[in-house]
Amino acid sequence: MAAAFSTAQRLPVHHFGILGGRIDRRPPLTAVRTAAASDTAIPAYEEGELARPKWGGETLLSRLVGAIISFKPFYSVLKLGARNVLISTAEKNDIPWREMTKEVLESDVYTELEKIRNPSLVYPDYYLSPFHAYDDGNLSWLAAAEAEAATLSMHMRAIPEADSEEEATRLVRGNWLKAIQQHHQQHSGNLPIKDILDIGCSIGFSTVYLADAFPSAQANGLDLSPYFLSVAKYKEEKRGQRKNPIRWIHGNGEATGLPSKSFDLVSVSLVLHECPARATINIVNESLRLLRPGGTLVIMDQAPESKVIQELSPVLFTLMKSTEPFLDEYYLLDLKKTIKDAGFVDVNLFLTDPRHRTATATAPY
Repeated sequence: MAAAFSTAQRLPVHHFGILGGRIDRRPPLTAVRTAAASDTAIPAYEEGELARPKWGGETLLSRLVGAIISFKPFYSVLKLGARNVLISTAEKNDIPWREMTKEVLESDVYTELEKIRNPSLVYPDYYLSPFHAYDDGNLSWLAAAEAEAATLSMHMRAIPEADSEEEATRLVRGNWLKAIQQHHQQHSGNLPIKDILDIGCSIGFSTVYLADAFPSAQANGLDLSPYFLSVAKYKEEKRGQRKNPIRWIHGNGEATGLPSKSFDLVSVSLVLHECPARATINIVNESLRLLRPGGTLVIMDQAPESKVIQELSPVLFTLMKSTEPFLDEYYLLDLKKTIKDAGFVDVNLFLTDPRHRTATATAPY
């Protein structure tokens, strides 16, 4: 599960440093962590007048867009257009998309694949669909190599007024971290965060943030794509040793096979818009099983109620839907109710940037 055309997913930002001979331009995580810990409030972002965009769900406009996408010649053009929008956004904002991709593809990342792949894992049917403008979805080296640049580009699309990609990233990821810390402090009953699971971790973008924000905890990144996990492991090793090395797990977030009540924080970052409703429900239920009493669930993803999302131009929302086959199901699902129905308490959901919302909830005692 990985980053999407217009989202964060799951690709998912790290500190300044040298990475494969290239200066890593991303902001220091310590700066994001400090902001999350010290600021008292997350800014209020504007919601639209509707529950979801007119082009999402079961509306006439949504069906029309779906019909256009289903026509293969149109789909091929739209897929290329969606890809070009991401690359153009990246390069206009000094994110060297092609250079970053080449760096990964010409590295020795390929040696990681067999170490990390779980040969007994059966992929869900939906995961084998083409999406994100890749015929093989997330099961390819190209998708994994482009994930970091796509995520940084998404941050700039979320915060277009930002002076730099670094500033956009600080806002998107900083507000998300702030929501986690504030919720856990208020509702966990002083449960320490010792074990973290990042479901749908992609190339480890969100996992690294969590590991740096909670340095005494054991962070684990789980994903369905061994290609993304290979890149995650490769990039993490390039950064050098940390006190508690991140563990990378090739698994299914719907049924992880991990022990019950073994985590204090479960994160699902920019994943659910890529899933059919049934998978979302399963992931939320699995998260409850995995959390210790008082543990925190955090979900960050696209916000159907966002004014910005609702007012996307026809060209952009058609391009977005062409790369996200389950977007209508995501928009139609009541996420807050789904979390409550699973058995979570203290459920909150609000915008943490103009395009994305964060849900936080507590596993009951």
